[in-house]
Order: sequence, then structure tokens, then C-alpha cells
Amino acid sequence: MWTTLKNAFTDKEIRFKIWMTLLVLLVFRIGCHIVLPGMKYDVVAGIVSNNDLFNVLSTITGGALENGTLFALGIIPYINASIILQLLSLIIPAIEEWNHQGDEGARKRNQWTRYLAILLAVIQSVGIIISFHNKGGESAIRDTFGSEAVTAIFIIIYLVAGSVLVMWLGERITEYGVGNGMSLLIFVGIIASAGSALLNAFAQIGKIDNAIWHIIGYLAIVLLVFFFITFMDMAERRITIQYSKQVKGNKVYGGQTTRLPIKINSGGVMPIIFASSFLMFPQMIASFWPQSKFYVWYSRNLGVSSWVYIVVMVLLILFFSFFYSMIQFQPEEIAKNLQKYGGFIPGYRPGRPTAQYLAKINRRVTLFGAIYLAIMALVPAVAFRWVGNTVGLTNAFSATGMLIVVSVALEIDKSLQTDIMMKHSGDLLR
Repeated sequence: MWTTLKNAFTDKEIRFKIWMTLLVLLVFRIGCHIVLPGMKYDVVAGIVSNNDLFNVLSTITGGALENGTLFALGIIPYINASIILQLLSLIIPAIEEWNHQGDEGARKRNQWTRYLAILLAVIQSVGIIISFHNKGGESAIRDTFGSEAVTAIFIIIYLVAGSVLVMWLGERITEYGVGNGMSLLIFVGIIASAGSALLNAFAQIGKIDNAIWHIIGYLAIVLLVFFFITFMDMAERRITIQYSKQVKGNKVYGGQTTRLPIKINSGGVMPIIFASSFLMFPQMIASFWPQSKFYVWYSRNLGVSSWVYIVVMVLLILFFSFFYSMIQFQPEEIAKNLQKYGGFIPGYRPGRPTAQYLAKINRRVTLFGAIYLAIMALVPAVAFRWVGNTVGLTNAFSATGMLIVVSVALEIDKSLQTDIMMKHSGDLLR
């Protein structure tokens, strides 16, 4: 990674991309500290800290929701919109057809993702304001603009505008910077939240007995989990592909052996995000009526600490792992392409037998990856609560957050390596 950064800064164009990315991220972090008028910030902080849903959202946004700032929604509406469109593509042929239309299809998908993200931002803003108004017996909204109702309307407008601006910043990183802008914004938010929690924990040294040992133990577990995630993220099953020799004119083509890699964790963090969103969505809707029996029952029985939540979370991760693998890996298409170009798997005939073999291998690999994700979603949380609860580090890192951090870091490294390789290849061709 450090060698890649060193080589990247030696090239003017790549160096510009890096500085552009850092500039946009700086603007994003500034927006996370622009407070909204009409909010009682001490009340907001108390509501967020006592609500599992809001706590997770605040961690992803780098504490912006807890502080009641302009970017309180962050990139969450856009991510949810992307997930919804992916699910709709399975049942609506017109959306699925966009995947086969090249740049025009990508433009349509991006445009509709923006429209849906704005709609979700409005819904989430209304839900947040209603929750802030009714929770804890004290409203978190001041009558800054004459009345609480008018102030609430202005806050909703600010939150939606902030979400749109974050979406625009993410697209600028994708277009002019390094890596995927949306992923980078989530990455920065998680790192910022973890950094704040660590600073607060270090402030407890001398105030709490053995605080330093709790912090060291927590950081040791974090490093071990990061190492394990990195190892599993790069693990893959390689299938031998043999290409038959073809004579065309006076030249002989083919005859070489290659490997078809199937990643153990092909879906990355998406199955956990899907499962978490699936469990949080009913609670988010029910939060519009925080005094309702359903909201009380759901919070008690499907809260993060509930054993029912753990069981349902594991089952959903297994389901969405296979679901996401089904979207990404198409054994029939791969077998068809292999047969078209004279490739085959030793011991299996081209066509349907090859597709069946690839499907069987993919199911086994996906099952192993799904079990790994289920373990990662639960075990680190228990370990972090056991070690970090004394110094307030329980929520500094979540399993989802750590998976995102590792995935984005590896993605940035690969993106920089690709830019460097393309630059060197271009120089050689001149």
C-alpha cells in the first residue's frame, strides 16, 4: 500500500486525482460539523445514543446525525436507493435491460437512483424529525422560525439538501478522484466515528481503573479482526481452464492454461448491509409512531442485543449471500463463453456439464463465505462489548464497519495500481 502511494505521487495526473479526492473528503467532513438551526443538540445526542437504529446511522455518517448537522443523513439514502434498484431489477425487466445498454443504461440507472435517493431522503428526514419530536418526553426541536412545525419543515429541507450535496460529492470523487466516491464517504464516516470514540477512551485514562489495558485489549482485537478480514477478502477458489489449440492460417492459437478465480466473499459487505437494512426498515417506519405497540415490541424483541435478532440476522445473511451470488455469478454465461473461445475445464465436457460444475463450486464457496460473514457480524460485536464497554468503545467499530473499511482500502489500492499500470503502459506506447 505504501509503495503504491509513493509511486502514485510521482505521477502528476494521479497525484491530482489524490489531492482532488482529499479536497472533496475535506468538504464532506466540514459539512458534518455545520450545525442545523432549530435543534436542541444535547437532546438529539441523548436520543441517538439510546436508539440502536440512530446509533448505527450516526456511526456511518461520522457522528453527523448525533450532532444534528447538515450531512446528518450522509450517503445512506443513496445506498438504500441502490439496493432497492438492484432488488427491483430481478422483477422488472426494463430495469434489468439497463445492464445491457452500456453507457446509456448506466446513465438511466444513475438518474433513477438519484430520484429514488431524494424520495428516501425526504421520508427518512420526516421520520427522524418525528422521532426527535416525540422521544424522551422532550422535543429536540426549538421554535426558531416562529413555531416548532415551521422549524421542522426547514430542518427537513436542510437534511434533504445535505443528502443531495453528499451524493454530488460522492459522484465527483468517482468521476475525478480515486476509487468509488460513495464507498469512500462511508469509509471516512466510519473512521471519523471510531477516531472520536478512541479519543474519548484515551481521555478516561486515570479516571477509570485499568483503562489503558482495556484500550490495548480492544485495539489488539481490532487488529486481529482486520487481519482476518483482509485474509478472507483476498481468498479465492481457482478453477483450472484449458484452452485447446486452434490453427488459423500459419499461426497456432490457444493451448495455454489459465485460472478462473471465484472469491470466497464475492458479495463483500453487501449481504450484511442487506440483512441490516431489512431488519432496520420496519423499525424506521415504526419510529414515526414511537408510542405504538408494534414499535415497542419490535425494539424489545428484535433489538441488537436480542437472541431473536441474532438468529434472524444469521438467516438473512445466509439468504442474501446466495441471493447476491446469484446476481453476480452466471455459470451458464461463463460456460457459454468458454465454449465459444475453445476453453474447457479438464474432466468436464463443454456446455451444460461445465455450467453445472461451476454452479456446484459456487454454491460451496458461497456457503463458506456466508458462514464467514455471519461469524463476522456477531463474534466481533460480542468481543468488543466484553473488552471495550468499560471505556465506551463498544460501538467504535462494528463488524459491518470493519468490513467496509477493509474492502474500501483494498479497492483504493487496486484503483491506484490500475492507474499506475495504465500510465506506464501509455508511456511505453509513445
